[in-house]
Amino acid sequence: MVNRAVLAHRLFTGISRHHLACLVAELGVPWQAGVEGRRHAARGGVRKRAAGAGARHQLVFVDRLVATLIHLRHDLPHSVLGLLFGVDRSTITRAIGKMRHLLAERGCAGPDRPGLRLRTLPDVFAYAHAEGIELRLDATEIQVRRPPANRGGRRAFVSGKKKQNTMKATVIADRRGRTVWADTLRPGRIHDVTATRNEDIAVCFQHFSDVEVLLDDGYLSLSRGHRGQAITPPRKPRPGALPSRVEQWERDRHGHSSDRISVEHALADHKRWKQLTRWTHRRDRLPDTYRAIAGLVSDRTNNV
Repeated sequence: MVNRAVLAHRLFTGISRHHLACLVAELGVPWQAGVEGRRHAARGGVRKRAAGAGARHQLVFVDRLVATLIHLRHDLPHSVLGLLFGVDRSTITRAIGKMRHLLAERGCAGPDRPGLRLRTLPDVFAYAHAEGIELRLDATEIQVRRPPANRGGRRAFVSGKKKQNTMKATVIADRRGRTVWADTLRPGRIHDVTATRNEDIAVCFQHFSDVEVLLDDGYLSLSRGHRGQAITPPRKPRPGALPSRVEQWERDRHGHSSDRISVEHALADHKRWKQLTRWTHRRDRLPDTYRAIAGLVSDRTNNV
């Protein structure tokens, strides 16, 4: 068993000790509430012994959180983490499952607003409306394991762009590349615009008419339906256009790309966590994993 204080170092967890202390303070109460709720359901009523009586946890809350962070950052197998913490593999598996869900439910940190968490797309648009900021939206794909043969819905994960089995995540960032929202992932075959529409972005545009979102060429149909809000690169002039018109188009397109590049930096920050470079576990666990990592990255970029 390794010294657990060493395992809490930033090289293992991917976050600072101050950030780790903030997570412990934030998640300790909901984790304990979940434990007591499961115990109440197992007993079928209130406890019959005083608080603190009975068996102790083999893995305390802080160690569960550290083990989950190491797993997200370096994708170490559960058996290896069990060896490091001196517990059985199944204990690590249960701990990571609970902590991953708690991290995913946190949402993303509101830039320059300590204590504010953005969990839904309407939250993000309301924040952008209140702060008067311009948003950047883009999608990314993560390679996943191929579904078993002869099972329905197998083709849904085959990406037309990557020619691989993937799942697609839609992310929103601000002008400084700080993540403010990540959606629930969808199969890779779905188009970027369709995935965004399924999050009811049209309703958000309708209720927050002054919020602007920078997009790439893949969202052209969305920009046609929401002129002045969903902003895509300018269209290329027709053949034979005046040289001055072509030069102006090149400048405008370069300016749009420069403004939108911050969301690409946000996606790159997410991919630095090894689990998002290629997902080798069960596909239904990837959405919680991505949202958990997006929330942790948003904390770091907001200097939590």
